[in-house]
Amino acid sequence: MEVTGAGGVNSHEETLLQNIELQSMVNYKGEKFVMNSEFGGWKSASRVLVIDCVDAFVFFGILSNLISYLTNQFGQSTATAALNVNIWVGVVFMLPLLIGFVADSYLGRFRIVLVSSCFCISGLGLLTLSTLNGSAKTTDCVNNTKDDISCASPSCLQVNFFFFSLYLVAIGSAGFATCAPAFGADQFDGRNPNEIKSKSSFFNWWQIGISVGGTGANTILNYIQDNLGWSLGFGILCISSVVALIVFLSGIKTYRYSVIDEARGNPLLGITEVLVAAAKNWRITSSSNTSKDEALEAFVGNSNANVEEAKSLLRLIPLWIICLIYPVAIAQNMTLFTKQSSTMDRTIGPKFQIPAASLQLFIGLSIILFAALYDRLFVPLARAITGRPNGITMLQRIGTGIFFTAISMVIAAVVENKRLQTAIDFGLVDTPNAAVPMSVWWLIPQYVVSGLAIAFTSIGLQEFFYDQVPNGLKSMGLALNTSVFGVGNFTSGFLISTVQKVTSADGQYGWFANNLNRAHLDYFYWLLAGLSTLELFAFLCYSKTYLYRREASI
Repeated sequence: MEVTGAGGVNSHEETLLQNIELQSMVNYKGEKFVMNSEFGGWKSASRVLVIDCVDAFVFFGILSNLISYLTNQFGQSTATAALNVNIWVGVVFMLPLLIGFVADSYLGRFRIVLVSSCFCISGLGLLTLSTLNGSAKTTDCVNNTKDDISCASPSCLQVNFFFFSLYLVAIGSAGFATCAPAFGADQFDGRNPNEIKSKSSFFNWWQIGISVGGTGANTILNYIQDNLGWSLGFGILCISSVVALIVFLSGIKTYRYSVIDEARGNPLLGITEVLVAAAKNWRITSSSNTSKDEALEAFVGNSNANVEEAKSLLRLIPLWIICLIYPVAIAQNMTLFTKQSSTMDRTIGPKFQIPAASLQLFIGLSIILFAALYDRLFVPLARAITGRPNGITMLQRIGTGIFFTAISMVIAAVVENKRLQTAIDFGLVDTPNAAVPMSVWWLIPQYVVSGLAIAFTSIGLQEFFYDQVPNGLKSMGLALNTSVFGVGNFTSGFLISTVQKVTSADGQYGWFANNLNRAHLDYFYWLLAGLSTLELFAFLCYSKTYLYRREASI
């Protein structure tokens, strides 16, 4: 009698799998190797997780408090600062489309990670220099207790230099977001039953690493930025990036490297061929008895590999479009949630005040908790019931997170309404600089539920876009995933600007007035809750008809 292992593979088949060569993978010498060799696995993937953790430390170390820097140091309005933050994040998440193509077609994922490290370290070094002159003035100038040349508005050169440095970091972060998770997942093979589980687990730990880095930024770095200076904060980020690069390079001899198939050609040309073919098929079938399916099948049958790979990308576009509302809602964690907390009572004891951006640590803690529970508790239980290696399908995971996203927006709207009413009750509507006597801990539920949503949807999307494309397009698949967040952040910035313009007409304050006690962030949160509900409905309709790739693990 044969013993059957996970995924329905018996022990004899598993032994055979362990002794065949991995496809499209080589070691550091460029040689093929078998599955049970010393290359790849957790010992290699763990080094990539270090890069992941530090990159999150850098990204959130900038993002979580950037709106405060722009409003306090550069004197930008809340709406303008939020727009600039959204644009920066959008660039970080849109560049992967270009970087992913370059990685899959020319340089490879490993080289992109190295180049990205150089951009990131350079940008952080320049950011440190750009903030040296103004990093010590934040507290005194904002509180109007100091009036000298150090409180003067920054020059155009200073502002441009700051944003130039900021976007160098954006290029580095975009490279990491594109190729680091793909390179880490490459250390596990989808045909090995044990490595299938490890690959799925890797994406959970990837998100945990992001959360650990983000939590460190929200607890340690935000305090340093607010109290000891931004230049010191950026300097710490720069040193951390150098250390992460050293750790990553230490694993050169243990990694599995993906082979770039130069004969594969350009998948973007394949997309063009598919679109041209679709147009031709429409004309042919409009004037004959040939069905569209038969015509397209005939075209594909005579096509090259470009078309097949292009089709695997195009079939993901509907999900890409449906999920655009999710990052719009999540974007508020780093912008409006932070401005919201800055108006509330943040004191602990007689002297200590929590930095407004530090409340974001509850998102990180929530993700760490729920992702670990999902990986160690939920998946084994679900696997015993469903028989699936991952417990539930990737689409089921994504849909659950979208549901929690809508719930987080409902909670945020209710809490903001309570904050506004408190400001009215205490006569603080026209005193924006006074702290509303409402504890900032009221915001914890919306942060925690938002973290729960990320633990489901963000990890699910990342695994889905990696898993549902051929091996030669893994970076492009993850680039599609990050571009969801890029377009989502651009959409968030556009939506905020448009809503503010409409609601501030005829001399009204608008939903995003600088005086948040006169604004209506609660209305905006209700709007996002409604849009998230519509998103969930569309997602459920899509998921019922989606067919997973046959060779992919679900």
